[in-house]
Amino acid sequence: MTLIRPMAALTLFALCAAPAAQALDPVKAAKIRADLQAFRSDPASFMNRHPEKTLANGQSAPITTLFGIEAVDARAFITARDQGRKQFCTERDGVPVCLGEVQPGKAPFGADDRAEDLVDRPESMITRLRDMDGLRSARLPVSPWSDDYWPIYKGQIGNRYADESFPESESWKRNADYVAQKSALQILAGANSSSVDTLSPAEKYDLLVGDRDLSFTESNWAPGRQYFTQYGKVETWMGLCHGWAPAAFMLERPTNAVTVLAADGQTRLNFYPSDIKALATSLWANVRTPSRFVGGRCNDKDPAQDENGRNTSGECFDTNPGTWHQVVVQQIARSKRSFVMDATFDYEVWNQPVVAYEYAYFNPKTDVETESLEEATVSVSEFTNDVFRKYRSESARRIVGVAMEVTYVVENSPNHAMSNKEDDDDLRSVTYYYDLELDSQGRIVGGEWYGNEHPDFLWLPPAGTKARAYADRFAEGGWSGAETMNSSWRTAARTGSRRGQPLGKIVETLIGLSRAGL
Repeated sequence: MTLIRPMAALTLFALCAAPAAQALDPVKAAKIRADLQAFRSDPASFMNRHPEKTLANGQSAPITTLFGIEAVDARAFITARDQGRKQFCTERDGVPVCLGEVQPGKAPFGADDRAEDLVDRPESMITRLRDMDGLRSARLPVSPWSDDYWPIYKGQIGNRYADESFPESESWKRNADYVAQKSALQILAGANSSSVDTLSPAEKYDLLVGDRDLSFTESNWAPGRQYFTQYGKVETWMGLCHGWAPAAFMLERPTNAVTVLAADGQTRLNFYPSDIKALATSLWANVRTPSRFVGGRCNDKDPAQDENGRNTSGECFDTNPGTWHQVVVQQIARSKRSFVMDATFDYEVWNQPVVAYEYAYFNPKTDVETESLEEATVSVSEFTNDVFRKYRSESARRIVGVAMEVTYVVENSPNHAMSNKEDDDDLRSVTYYYDLELDSQGRIVGGEWYGNEHPDFLWLPPAGTKARAYADRFAEGGWSGAETMNSSWRTAARTGSRRGQPLGKIVETLIGLSRAGL
């Protein structure tokens, strides 16, 4: 496989000499060795295996999925992911391009993907593998935060998650009926502060801005009503992960609960960190913001494979290992900013922010793991047992094997904890095996995956991007949180709610108050 074009002119931070090889962790070395032996003995089986995920403590993570057994067997998640990717739009050379406008299997910019289309500061991107040797591991100084994916069948952020009587049913109708039978206004009229405290984030938002029509709450239940009316059910996988994933690193972590006055000037509303995260997630899910991405659409549920299990279907456009490697190193180690990965044919990974990575080398001919780049390098001519030989780039002169452990943030359940910190996040790690093709100058020009379940769509909003509701422009003045919100903000908020959009100004103010401990 070949990248569309390497950035030949840029070779920064070149090393005068190769760094001294370090001993691999024995446990990790043994795992790499065993996995590579399994690959060599039966490539097709290894290529189609489900990679093991691990918890932060190194223990195996249970296989979790938002899809039922029948949906997994039918690979319905492929169609679901394709529907989500249609929403992504970007701009290249001044021309807007949306994936919804291109056919499945086609990338918007040609047949291959390019790391420079995604990363921050592409003009300083490292393209020589040797120049990355000092960056074999990195972790973000500030981790993205975990949040719920706020499923549609529970009313999105209309979910009364703290109400012990809320059904939490897989039936959208049962959940919706419970909320309809006792609305937020009825609960407010009862003057029971504990009941008000268990209202959903959306209901608290409506009370904060004085919307007696509960427009924002209704906007959160409306998508489920539409699906239920049309299909008689709401799929449990549908939710707001596409909003949570970017919000988790584009907005600061809400660290403390905030108490503010409702629009009635009397009711005190507690916005817990989970409530504020919910509003941030909803904002980023419902406001169109620019995104950069590599990868394309794929709805092929049974792609063609060769005798070694490698996908050959032209209907599926996968991120090349060379692109993946450069993106990870550039974003996490150098730009120190997360990005979102979505793994192909993997129903467990669904828009997850990356927080850390660590990689070691292996020699793809001998399958021997090593910390030495030289020992891991084999020339194309000497790589006689290469099962991917016919797919290699014409520019490839040497091949290097890589075993990369990637750590990413996953969702967790909302709660009424008074504070939130990184230790409260849930993390997963997974090891991806691939090789990198190097040209005569040592630049990465492509590579091959040693597994079909790998990241195939990577995206992130440009640095400094702010999510703003349409109605944010109408909110004048300010709000300190110590008094009721001014009429300009309340009116703008109600306008935004009818579009399903919380005001960015309100969300960011709540985060600021939370971090100030007010």
